[in-house]
Amino acid sequence: MLGVQDVMPNPSLLARLSTVTLAASLLLSGCATSYAPSADIIGATPDEVVARLGPPLPRPESLEGISRLDFPRGPYGRHTYFVYFNEQGKAERIDQVLDEKNFALIKPDMDKAEVVQLIGVSRDTFVIGRDRGYVWNYRYNTPLCQWFQIEFTLEGKVRSAGYGRPPECQMKVVRLLR
Repeated sequence: MLGVQDVMPNPSLLARLSTVTLAASLLLSGCATSYAPSADIIGATPDEVVARLGPPLPRPESLEGISRLDFPRGPYGRHTYFVYFNEQGKAERIDQVLDEKNFALIKPDMDKAEVVQLIGVSRDTFVIGRDRGYVWNYRYNTPLCQWFQIEFTLEGKVRSAGYGRPPECQMKVVRLLR
């Protein structure tokens, strides 16, 4: 017959689990406050926006007269926020640009600057062998395990674009030997 001590969890294990749970919740709550730009940055100057959100990507040479700053965010960069500034140098709009509507605008022969103008830079890239070019990967908020990929030529022109499966979604096939 089982006694209470047989089904009760170890007190030191409970203490460790509580510590891990507390640390994770504090970490996540800290991320939530700086993850997405909040509406209270509307009316802020570029310097104030950078002070709140951290450095934009790409980093401009100067914030003087800037019309837009890009802020990739989240685990694996699932969001990129564009903060737009008016002629007075005040933030007037925030857009999250990593979505299928914007991905559909990416066409062959566009240059890299046009892609950055639409969806920002990618933080996940790789080079294609035999000097064929490179690929930019964009993770984004979707219930599907997929990312958007853009293949560029060495000259920085879009060769192709479409959806693929990121490495964390690849199924490993295990063959059992008998």
